[in-house]
Amino acid sequence: MPSSSPATSQVELADAIRLVTGRLSRRLRQQSLGDLTLSQRSVLVTLERHGVMRMGELARIENVSPPSITGIVGRLEAKGLVNRVADPQDARSTMVEITPDAVDLLETTRRERSAFLAGRIRQLSADDLASLAAGVEILDRIVDG
Repeated sequence: MPSSSPATSQVELADAIRLVTGRLSRRLRQQSLGDLTLSQRSVLVTLERHGVMRMGELARIENVSPPSITGIVGRLEAKGLVNRVADPQDARSTMVEITPDAVDLLETTRRERSAFLAGRIRQLSADDLASLAAGVEILDRIVDG
């Protein structure tokens, strides 16, 4: 990585980190999406984290239009991964909840992704493993600000 000044090298390092973490993220997503789209998986993760919620709130969190969230939820419902339930406070509103099958699916995909990454990590030398561990700690500090 050529550097003409400390600021340039920091920008280049930031670009390199962004690119490699993006590639790693894509590679891990490819490991076990099954027949889910990225949008469908994102909705399931949101419901797993936040619990039962109104369709409008789900659309807001996912940053998609109400018609888009309706389609995504409909496909997930057809797969048995979410249920629509009446809002007890407003019968006109529909709430969405994740099913136990979806929770199991998310756990399985997480285990598969971790196993894939662990397999790659096992191939590293002791020096590379130590450097990676230090790098993870540094990245964690960067993320936490």
